[in-house]
Amino acid sequence: MLDEILRYNHHFVTTCGYENYEAEKYPRKKLAILTCMDTRLVELLPAALGLRQGDIKLVTNAGAMIRNPYDSSALSLLIAVLELQVKEILVIGHTDCGVKGLTAEGMIRLLKQRGIPEETFLALEKEQVDLAQFFHGFEDLEASVIQSVGLLRNHPLMPKDVAVHGCIMDTRTGGLEAVTD
Repeated sequence: MLDEILRYNHHFVTTCGYENYEAEKYPRKKLAILTCMDTRLVELLPAALGLRQGDIKLVTNAGAMIRNPYDSSALSLLIAVLELQVKEILVIGHTDCGVKGLTAEGMIRLLKQRGIPEETFLALEKEQVDLAQFFHGFEDLEASVIQSVGLLRNHPLMPKDVAVHGCIMDTRTGGLEAVTD
């Protein structure tokens, strides 16, 4: 796959394909979106929201979740606010998310099938790594979005003038619904 990507990239650069994507590093809409890494959202989300190159800062992770106020997604959003002129944040979860119902037991089973030895799990347990927490998904999509919004709104380092909202996108239609807490 890498060779294919590199070939395409060489063609893209030599034919100046990048000229259609020129943008400033500061988002025109002063907006950051935290959403899921789901492949269905890659083109659907910007199209459904009328967004173009350079309009927003986009942060993605599994499930559009912030479970720890000091995780990498929260850090990215803080940098967007403090360094990149973002004034508003949208947390957008989506229907039919693969993180819904995710369990540590299921993930550990898959890891073992992929060749991760039992000794690795024992070593992590010794180091007090909580895989049950690490691999925990969510059961209720709306509650998960509300939790992430709350963690951002109440983050001790998030300026209070930053508006934080939650939404749920339908991955079939692109329909967006605001979530209220």
